[in-house]
Amino acid sequence: LRPGRTQRRPLATGSAPREQRSSPAQPRAHRPRSGRNLRAPPRRSARPRAAGGPALRTAAGPFELLVNNAAVAMLQPFLQVTREAVERSFDVNFHAVLHVSQIVARQMIAQGLPGAIVNVSSQASQRALRDHAVYCSTKSALDMLSKVMAMELGPHKIRVNTVNPTVVMTDMGRINWSDPQKSAAMINRIPLGKFAEVDDVVNSILFLLSDKSAMTTGSSLMVDGGFLVS
Repeated sequence: LRPGRTQRRPLATGSAPREQRSSPAQPRAHRPRSGRNLRAPPRRSARPRAAGGPALRTAAGPFELLVNNAAVAMLQPFLQVTREAVERSFDVNFHAVLHVSQIVARQMIAQGLPGAIVNVSSQASQRALRDHAVYCSTKSALDMLSKVMAMELGPHKIRVNTVNPTVVMTDMGRINWSDPQKSAAMINRIPLGKFAEVDDVVNSILFLLSDKSAMTTGSSLMVDGGFLVS
């Protein structure tokens, strides 16, 4: 990965995207991978435990670039939302981002390194979607966390931004949105008339990690084909 003029150490959390409806017992990751050139140590827990901190610090750090990409989407109608869905979703979509970012940012500051953090959010952070009460809430929380991180880490030359994609056409995304009636209802609200491809998200992440966005922090880059303006 060469986001700037020199080689930097990247860390990315997350896995291939999946989606789960109504069953909180087995949540699945929902966001695209941040890029095939970004590699991270195996991630065993959404929220790093006490032993996870030192493990992360010694794995390959200090890191100068971080992509928080792990997420779950547990889709339930509002009246059927369960405590387990709320706790699991906030653990992965919010708490894990906070804790991993703290560890990596402390490394950067201790080493006097400038850096960049990209949190993978969603268009759902800014638009209500049916059956997404919990997911929308976690992504809205993530957007605001990212803004506060940008404000507090800016003096240390650490930039923090989010990318906010629409539906992404990973293998699982194609399966989940293969029903023409289901996909048409969403695509009709997207001015560009299509869902995002994985490279659309990856390229946006790479831009925000690179020196080409050196003056950009505290921002949300919408990768939604115009969904939010429709």
